[in-house]
Amino acid sequence: MPRKVNKTELKSATIQDVAKETMTTTTRSRKRKADVAVYLQDPDEEVTEMTKKKHYECEDYPDPAASPCGRIPTPECEAPELPSCDAPLLNYQQYSFRHHCVTPTRSSPLPALCWANKEDVWSNLLKKDHSYHRDGGFMERHPHLQPKMRAILLDWLMEVCEVYKLHRETFYLAQDFFDRFMATQRNILKTTLQLIGISALFIAAKLEEIYPPKLHQFAYVTDGACTEEEILTMELIIMKELKWNLSPLTSISWLNVYLQVAYLKNTGEVLLPQFPQTTFVQIAELLDVCMLDIRCLGFSYGMLAASALFHFSSLELVQKVSVFQWPEMEQCVKWMVPFAMSIREAGSSLLKTFKGISADEMHSIQVHAPYLDLLERAQSYQLVDVERSQRSPLPSGVLTPPPSSEKPEPSES
Repeated sequence: MPRKVNKTELKSATIQDVAKETMTTTTRSRKRKADVAVYLQDPDEEVTEMTKKKHYECEDYPDPAASPCGRIPTPECEAPELPSCDAPLLNYQQYSFRHHCVTPTRSSPLPALCWANKEDVWSNLLKKDHSYHRDGGFMERHPHLQPKMRAILLDWLMEVCEVYKLHRETFYLAQDFFDRFMATQRNILKTTLQLIGISALFIAAKLEEIYPPKLHQFAYVTDGACTEEEILTMELIIMKELKWNLSPLTSISWLNVYLQVAYLKNTGEVLLPQFPQTTFVQIAELLDVCMLDIRCLGFSYGMLAASALFHFSSLELVQKVSVFQWPEMEQCVKWMVPFAMSIREAGSSLLKTFKGISADEMHSIQVHAPYLDLLERAQSYQLVDVERSQRSPLPSGVLTPPPSSEKPEPSES
């Protein structure tokens, strides 16, 4: 005969079960918080790790013909034939290999850091610069577009950035998103170009700005060409096509690094700008004009920043702060000569002031200048001897940093 269960015993057992579940949940929560506190992953590293986990969860495929990694045949490219199981294992002549992950070999020019290892920081910067691939020939996939249309769009985005007082990094992120997205598409019409551009700027502003403009403000500057719903839809399409890789190290970021290393005196304030704002603005203006030319996509962002700095300083300084050697830089420096000449003839823009922006941040706000005229003038020039490019393209300049003995001592507060 079954024993009757007392209500007191049932209540006691329920409380014990709840207590065990609470302790388990608390332990897991504490462990999860501890894991987060130990290491916060970079967005790109997190996406890579998630991709690896998906591969690990895949079941084994002993039969090569059943492998999920086989290429899907397309009209342009047929699937390669898989080798038979009887083929010799050491016959690798039919395969070719490419290094997709470049191992950085340049030594770190950074000073000793109290919060990280300088070699690790420099290595991460180089890996970031090589992990984002750009295609300078993407216009071939869009027969309805011309390179000048890209230049007009980017020039307009610079104007929008100045109106809304957006940072230079915001514009350069938008330019990177636009170019990489266009490389994934085909047959884009010129009527869609403005929507892609303003959506890329909308994404960049949300990533970089503390107080980004509202969605209706981005739709407003298009004068009715793009609605809020269209921008939101295109935003999602761009991020999916870029596989959520949205944190490249842009050329303007590299310029910040190079100038900081060149002018750094107090290593305790390595994260605070210590270079003259006028110098930064002059070099950034050269980068702005170069970015309008689609041929800039043939060089890495670090190379573009180093070459722009070369036109305002000396080879010795550039090699010191970037660790690039002249054979690596020569092609980019020669390509940039006409742009430097056009700026020299037109004269450099002055540092603009913006209401509501602190004096220390004036140089970081993206400005707009007659860049299309400078681009047209630069494209009309022929390449000149590289020795002439070593002269400053500006009549007056703050080009090379002063010696350590001439640098002012930091003021004591």
